Amino acid sequence: MNADKNRVCPVERAHALDGKIRKWLHNPQKILSPFVKEGMKVLDVGCGPGFFSIEIARLVGANGKVISADLQEGMLERIRQKIRGSGLEERMKLVKCDKDNINVSEKVDLILAFYMVHEVPAKGTFFTQMRSLLKDGGKLLLVEPKFFHVSREEFQETLNIAEKNRFKVQSGPKIRLSWSALLT
Repeated sequence: MNADKNRVCPVERAHALDGKIRKWLHNPQKILSPFVKEGMKVLDVGCGPGFFSIEIARLVGANGKVISADLQEGMLERIRQKIRGSGLEERMKLVKCDKDNINVSEKVDLILAFYMVHEVPAKGTFFTQMRSLLKDGGKLLLVEPKFFHVSREEFQETLNIAEKNRFKVQSGPKIRLSWSALLT
């Protein structure tokens, strides 16, 4: 993979991750509702400006929790601004990741890795960390962008790395312009 594909989307371009077109392409309710249930604890890794995290917080309800983790403090600040006064603050925990550590130790029922694994230089280490965070029976929903960012071969390489890290790979949901897999 070339280095440009591993570049993290800058905070200044966060609006592209959060617009109306994206909501039409990747409706969070439609994508997540089959996987996220009330009372669950969910990790949204590489959460960006909270496009999926906020919907996860609604779906897990008052007894659930979402951990939104991102490398960039600016992305986490955008989430803080969006949820301030919404009542969702109590069910959301915002975590600043390091380059090679998620900085999360809580076990979760589900991990969402949406359009971010191609940005991870050490995928083996990433999947080892993700595996250690899943409760028994937990799942990781992996979604990557087709075409310009991730080829079919590159996505398969990522799935092979996941399998080497003791994940079982299953087909994921159909998501526009995306490759997806459900890892257990």
